[in-house]
Amino acid sequence: MTDASTSTTALADPDGPHGPGPDGPAAAGPSARGPRARNATAYLRYVAGKLLGAAVSLFAVLVTSFFLFRIIPGDPVRTITHGRAVSDEQLQALRRQFGIDKPLWEQFTQYCGQALQGDFGNSYQLHDPVGELIWDRLPATLLLTGTAFVLYSLIGVWLGTRSAWRSGRIGDRFNTGLSLTLYSVPSFWLGLMLINVFAVGVGFIPGVFPTGLMESGDGSTGLAHALDVAHHMVLPVLTLVAVGYAQTLLVMRSSLLDEMGSDYLTTARAKGLRDALVRRRHAVPNALLPTVTLMFVNLGHVVAGQILVETVFSWPGLGGLFYEALSIPDLPLLQGLFFVFAAGVILMNTLADLIYPLLDPRVGR
Repeated sequence: MTDASTSTTALADPDGPHGPGPDGPAAAGPSARGPRARNATAYLRYVAGKLLGAAVSLFAVLVTSFFLFRIIPGDPVRTITHGRAVSDEQLQALRRQFGIDKPLWEQFTQYCGQALQGDFGNSYQLHDPVGELIWDRLPATLLLTGTAFVLYSLIGVWLGTRSAWRSGRIGDRFNTGLSLTLYSVPSFWLGLMLINVFAVGVGFIPGVFPTGLMESGDGSTGLAHALDVAHHMVLPVLTLVAVGYAQTLLVMRSSLLDEMGSDYLTTARAKGLRDALVRRRHAVPNALLPTVTLMFVNLGHVVAGQILVETVFSWPGLGGLFYEALSIPDLPLLQGLFFVFAAGVILMNTLADLIYPLLDPRVGR
């Protein structure tokens, strides 16, 4: 009787008395997959909104880059021909060659059409395609600012974590005061001070570092050339690290201080976990969220470089190229550089927005 009853029950309820089996209809039904499907749909909607916002921002940058530099006083043709005996007819011919004799609306439509194809025209002064000039100077900027980005991110996160975890102690007060000071100092002024002290030399401090450029130009190759470039990078990298780490430290410290009063940390300590383990496994991962956003923003600025720092140290990167173009003004080169700088920031911000829901599931729902 027992076997018959069990068989009858099994036939009547294929999923058994303990609920649906792994292959039962409930597992394949919408109730089990509903929350996950809704989360995926919400995330896709979130991604689509961010990508659309990035596309609109890029178009706004394209429009802004055209009109922004046309309000700069000065005539590019007269600047280029300064000190030369040229007639009005020759000046007008140059304007026709550069395309700045056309109505503004016609220049704008032509510029948008070419820019959407990746063509920003030719430089007025250097007579080369803007894209080639940017591509040639890009490695120097990435080398300088990329190295500084890695260093000040690591130093800022490490010191910010230690300062927050030991809040109020001498080390925390020193790190916070120093970072606030460096964050307030203009980067170009700090670079000039470093040149005066460590390149020119002051008192008993000898000048051991170059004042500018990327290499000595002595024809060295291999390891000798790499060491020469590294020697030239010390002061500009130190300038960028001093300012960048201060910002990262302050954000990391503030974020971790907010997390330290949370209940889950009290629970972790009550379980008997060591203080270092609580900090590393629980507090720091949650406190990193705002810092990760800041790091992606700074990563977008890696492409733009630091115009003033590159100018002070005569670094042959995009920042120095932008400063050179601004003095004319070289409109095609300025427009191309401005678009590349802004596009780098927008793309990194968009990437941060897309990654953030993976770090914090509350975002994007």
